Amino acid sequence: MKHSSLVAGAAAVALVLALAFTLNSYYVFVLASIVLIAIVGIGLNVLVGLTGQVSFGHVGFYAIGAYTVAILTTKAGWSFWSAWAAGTFFAAVLGTLLALPALRVKGPYLAMITIAFSFIVQHAIVEMSGLTGGQNGIMGIMPPQLIESWSPEQTVTVLALVSAVVLMLAYVRLARGTWGAAMRAVNDSETAAQSIGLNPLVVKVVAFTVSAAAAGLAGGLFAPLSGFVTAETFSFMQSILFVLVVILGGAGTVLGPIVGALVVGLLPELLASLESYRLLFFGALLLVVLWVAPDGVVGLWRQMFRKHKSDQAPAAMPATENVALSKRERATLAAEGLGITFGGVRAVSDLSMHVPPSSVTSLIGPNGAGKTTALNMLSGFYRPSTGAVRLGDKTLSASSAFRISRAGVARTYQTSQLFGTLSVEDNIALAMCRGRLGGLFSSARYHAPSVRQHARALLAFCGYEGSPYIAAAGLAHVDRRLVEIARALATDPDVLLLDEPAAGLSREDKDRLAALLRRIASMGVGVALVEHDMALVMAISDQLVVLDAGKRLAVGTPAEVQNDPAVKQAYLGESLDAPVRDAKAPREPGKELLGVDSLVAGYGAEPVLHGISLHVRAGEMVALLGANGAGKSTLMRTLSGLHRSQSGAMHIDGHQLEGRGAEEVVGLGLVLVPEGRQVFPELSVLDNIRLGAFLDPTDREARVESMLQRFPRLRERLHQRAGLLSGGEQQMLAVARGLMSRPRVLLLDEPSLGLAPKVIAELFAALDRLRDENMTILLVDQMAGLALALADRAYVLEGGHVVAEGTAAQIAANDDLAQAYLGGHA
Repeated sequence: MKHSSLVAGAAAVALVLALAFTLNSYYVFVLASIVLIAIVGIGLNVLVGLTGQVSFGHVGFYAIGAYTVAILTTKAGWSFWSAWAAGTFFAAVLGTLLALPALRVKGPYLAMITIAFSFIVQHAIVEMSGLTGGQNGIMGIMPPQLIESWSPEQTVTVLALVSAVVLMLAYVRLARGTWGAAMRAVNDSETAAQSIGLNPLVVKVVAFTVSAAAAGLAGGLFAPLSGFVTAETFSFMQSILFVLVVILGGAGTVLGPIVGALVVGLLPELLASLESYRLLFFGALLLVVLWVAPDGVVGLWRQMFRKHKSDQAPAAMPATENVALSKRERATLAAEGLGITFGGVRAVSDLSMHVPPSSVTSLIGPNGAGKTTALNMLSGFYRPSTGAVRLGDKTLSASSAFRISRAGVARTYQTSQLFGTLSVEDNIALAMCRGRLGGLFSSARYHAPSVRQHARALLAFCGYEGSPYIAAAGLAHVDRRLVEIARALATDPDVLLLDEPAAGLSREDKDRLAALLRRIASMGVGVALVEHDMALVMAISDQLVVLDAGKRLAVGTPAEVQNDPAVKQAYLGESLDAPVRDAKAPREPGKELLGVDSLVAGYGAEPVLHGISLHVRAGEMVALLGANGAGKSTLMRTLSGLHRSQSGAMHIDGHQLEGRGAEEVVGLGLVLVPEGRQVFPELSVLDNIRLGAFLDPTDREARVESMLQRFPRLRERLHQRAGLLSGGEQQMLAVARGLMSRPRVLLLDEPSLGLAPKVIAELFAALDRLRDENMTILLVDQMAGLALALADRAYVLEGGHVVAEGTAAQIAANDDLAQAYLGGHA
């Protein structure tokens, strides 16, 4: 703690002591009560402020501490000191026992469990009248004696004050040490915490136990302070006040519980004449604080008066290979016959592959092929139904994710999951512990100069050039990717698994990433990569594993895979050698109905769409083709008003689309059937269809009947919940719902995704009938061959650019299509 903070703290302690020996006994009682509330708040601050878990049952532990002291001192003849220690220990043990099952649930379920616990304790006190005195409670509890001239209130105040100071110092050491960092990490992302070797359940149970022990300690002092205990003293309302202490003061701050305790302890005294309105004032105060200062009073003070520290970091260690990554013999990761089933659907089946050291192995395949599922099994986030995962001679497939991480398998994610409340350097330093956190209040290893130097060396090795001291939550997208890779390397893994690391990066940043991955492999680490940028994949991979519908389709070098006919068919659908729509005569093009000009859109600083231009004429079907990550779905979402464009123009029949909300776009006749169907699962099939006519309910029932004629399967399931339909039936329902909006242009985003071949054929036959009815359709689908068999014209996207356009026959014969899906020649 800083010198100024120590001086302020010493002054506050001196003030409390002075008041304790100058005020009358009632005000000393109030002062002691405030300190006891602060003690409970400090303990709850570990739980709420560090791990983000909320307990409304801590009054139960408070009661346990109080009744333990009362029972042991009045009925068993124990001294106060041994009874106080026993009450604290008993509360901690019960906290652990409650936490083990309770912390396996989250959100409102955890709150409900802790509320139930407080009621159980209160009613147990009433029912166990032989031990607790029932409704009458226990009286005649004698306080300890420190100095004979001190009153009971003064003695308890001094004990409470000393305990509060000790707990405050302990909280500071805990929060700034390894365990505190681990608790914050678990709060930020349990998934990422497991990937660096942390066991979230253990971390949360420790936090719950510490907070329960603090509540029991405070309760043990409350018993001699009041001289008697009854069940009514420990009501549920007291538990709410304990949580209020932390929230009002500022969860996660050192002084937050003290400030909150002052407010909660003094306000009833100030409002003594308005007893019936006390809860109203508390509620209003909480609303005001959450509105004005969601981080609490201390958080607001920091924002208003803190001095901004310089983010200028000292010179980082040189990014030499010997410093950043140790050169050692690393093991091969092997999957042997892996399979997994979700709800009867086999997502991955009989997958065997190897990730050897010093090489880059890429998993590729169409949408829904099972790539991320395979990565999740390799890293322990999914447990395989069949098969085994081995790292060298160690079997990992039955292990949890944090144990697999400790064994030597590191992982990054599609959406970067840094620990946002920790600094960049702290993210790396915590990962270097590999789940070994040491003593609860120890931070020697975490803050060791050698650890910090190595952390900065890893950041430099990965190309991170920012400050290591800023919070990770404020990093730019590319820096988040680099820091996440550095954090994974901090565990010194044998194998590094990366899930779409290039997503959202510019071409220049992708080139830097490619060089980094090759540099990592050159240090002996095996790299397994799932990535949709085929140019990057083909440039850096030593081996490709191609998945299709959960099965391994091919293994080989980039050149071998690019020329494999089975791979081309998996990516492009039906063979492109077949003539396109032989039996259908070409149609005369109508007027332009949908137009896009130089459209730029994205999700961050780097756009996904780079000046897209296309047009769709009335009555024609246009296919939009390209590999995953090319920008197809982003274009569909932007056209439909679900995502705002950055620049460029869009129109439907002359009506400007940019700046309009999604409901306005539907009103103009542009209707999206989104990827993944997205039916309303709890509503019936009939209600889903009817909702499509929300903006125009005229002749709704007649239109419903036409949809049922178009999709006869839906009639058979008309009153069934939509969530119980098969994937193909849900897709038919989504199309029917879209058609109910009377679209002038229908946007279809990946309608065949995840469907069986027979269902795909049935769906595309329905789309062909729509085309024959002169419905204007813009179609995105991974089955490029089938899409081209229906479409009049097509556009090919790669990296957010249109790389080819023309008639369906021209695109089918164009090598740009295959290269867009499989990358250029290696």
